[in-house]
Amino acid sequence: MRKPQLFLLHFAGGNCYSFDYMKPLLNNFEVECLELPGRGKRLGEALLRNFDLAVHDVYSQLIKKITHPVFLIYGHSMGAYLALKAGHLLQQQGIKPACLIVSGNIGPNEEQDKKCRYRMQHEEFIQELELLGGVPQDILKNTEYFGYFEPILRADFEIAEEHGLTGNIRVNAPIYALMGSEEERVEEITNWGRFTNSWFKHEVLSGGHFFIHDHPEKIAAAFNYCYKNLAPVQHF
Repeated sequence: MRKPQLFLLHFAGGNCYSFDYMKPLLNNFEVECLELPGRGKRLGEALLRNFDLAVHDVYSQLIKKITHPVFLIYGHSMGAYLALKAGHLLQQQGIKPACLIVSGNIGPNEEQDKKCRYRMQHEEFIQELELLGGVPQDILKNTEYFGYFEPILRADFEIAEEHGLTGNIRVNAPIYALMGSEEERVEEITNWGRFTNSWFKHEVLSGGHFFIHDHPEKIAAAFNYCYKNLAPVQHF
């Protein structure tokens, strides 16, 4: 029996290897790790800084890689916004994701204050990254290493912070949202429920913005929950 597909969309500064630590727990799925240009296997391509261009890049990858009638899309932080819009674009073409799993933010919110991290001065930018976590200290403190990652991070933050999404976008797929207990505005996680016409579930796990590194088993359990709770007709 063919396994359902699971597409993983990375966070700002991430790449196709960002979820390698989680892969051993995802044996129920055929896992596809997507990435934006300018990093990982796409290092030779120019970085994108525009949300719509990034979405269409992800959409193009999905269109080429979707081979199973049942597929799920997961995105963390920046990847969550990309997952929502890419899922909506697929839906407009009659291709429905079985479920969207999103983590690391409260979802598009017109009242959300943008920090514009991508415009911060160097030292302020470093301090913000230290607060968010996810970037090892040996990279933050190494001028040469950080010189490589800084343009990628700034480009991705611009994509994430200038997404332009509003409450008008809705998908027919269920949405399962997760956040860390120490993340900003975590109490507003139910905001994600505005973007689905199907069922919505949310969960808060202990930790900060990169709580996903502390709870790979629970993230995998969320994927399995989504698959098990699809309509029976969707199981192939």
